Amino acid sequence: MAEFGKNPAAFLKTARLWTLSLLLLVVFGSAALLAPGVGSRPSPSHADAPSDPSLLDGYRHVEVASVSDAIEKLLGRKMYMSHRMRPIFPTKFAGFALTVQLKQDEGTQDPNALSGMLAAIDQGAPDSVYVMVVENGQDIAGMGGLMGTAMHARDFSGAIIDGGTRDVAYLQKIGFPVYSLGIVPSTSVGHYRFEGSNIPITCDGVPVRPGDIVAADADGVVVVPREKAADVLALAQDMDFKEHSMYAWIEKLKSIEEAVKKFGRL
Repeated sequence: MAEFGKNPAAFLKTARLWTLSLLLLVVFGSAALLAPGVGSRPSPSHADAPSDPSLLDGYRHVEVASVSDAIEKLLGRKMYMSHRMRPIFPTKFAGFALTVQLKQDEGTQDPNALSGMLAAIDQGAPDSVYVMVVENGQDIAGMGGLMGTAMHARDFSGAIIDGGTRDVAYLQKIGFPVYSLGIVPSTSVGHYRFEGSNIPITCDGVPVRPGDIVAADADGVVVVPREKAADVLALAQDMDFKEHSMYAWIEKLKSIEEAVKKFGRL
């Protein structure tokens, strides 16, 4: 500092350099923090939203009919699949939608037609529900024993096929639950091209997005928009409680009218 006192010009020059260095550090440091993949990351997509184990567990215990009623009451729309969508054995499950779309293309030699479906399975996370749309596929098997074995090994919750299913005896043997439009011995290979995976689709008339919750039981299949899942579950659980409480009252009073008046549920 003594030397700077003897030479004020040198001191001012050094001070300017320090100030400039600090300014550059602030500017480029802030830019680095704001750059994608460094200090921040792009907003996650709908499919990338973190799973909530307690939320999913709730859907595994509540009745699908109550979920369907709750959606209609809260959202004013129907999100259940038709009576055609039936299980290959009695089951109950819930999970996050992993979507796949196949488009009809007779005689196709598209190498992605098969590899796309298989890659979607091999990259799928535990608790996924494989939701596949096979265009005009009532008599085309969208999946069978091999794909079901892979899903089972990766801890998928189940599969929903807007099309047919085959190798049912083996799927029943390993206990992997599948809902589909029917049981057929056919194949999609050579008849369909791969349209994409983890994309918005319409399965048996119901819109499904990657990451939406899919719940199924003996009454059928329902799809819950992910952003409304907590609200729908809370109302569905309340409906379940009231309905289950009503059974004893109906038996005791021998009157469904009185039970409905008391609990307000039908």
